[in-house]
Amino acid sequence: MFLERELNESIARNPVAKSKKELRRALLETRLQAAREPLANEALRQRVNEVLQRCTPRCVGFYWPLDGEFDARDALAAWLAEDTSRVACLPVITARGAPLEFHAWTPQMPMRVGEHRIQEPASGQIVMPDLVLVPCVGFDDQAYRLGYGGGYYDRTFAQWRAAGTALPHAIGIAYEACRLGELQREAHDIPLDAIITDAGSYPRGT
Repeated sequence: MFLERELNESIARNPVAKSKKELRRALLETRLQAAREPLANEALRQRVNEVLQRCTPRCVGFYWPLDGEFDARDALAAWLAEDTSRVACLPVITARGAPLEFHAWTPQMPMRVGEHRIQEPASGQIVMPDLVLVPCVGFDDQAYRLGYGGGYYDRTFAQWRAAGTALPHAIGIAYEACRLGELQREAHDIPLDAIITDAGSYPRGT
């Protein structure tokens, strides 16, 4: 697609901004434009379905979509409908600066407004996912992710690791237009297992 190619080439030519804040702002605008492309969303929907089939999870954590984020709810609802033993869950922020909890979700479940005005399940049922779909603002070829800067997923994975909990398979979801050559990395940054986009997966071959 012409728009997606132009956006991606523009970002790739300018991989380093003056700050993460400025880079994040540029990528958020790029993502908003990419998210308006029906073909890109259909391609991402297919890739989410492929991940669910390949990884065969029993409990999937995903996210309530914000502006510009791919909406995975229909894919998860269809996945749940195929097997009543399956569980889907959404992240819940219990306090700013705290790790996330994941609470069970179904398409019919009542929702409530949580921290940062993000919708969260009213179930209150804490579950542990074995696959987590993680939204990305930007990413690079080695599956390093740029998020919103709150550090919630980093803290959550770090807490699970410190507790000796088996880590879930972590798959980022992004638009190809938001791919960078290489993100600036800090010592605590850990790549996701893979990132899927409307054009492929990263690292390539995953």
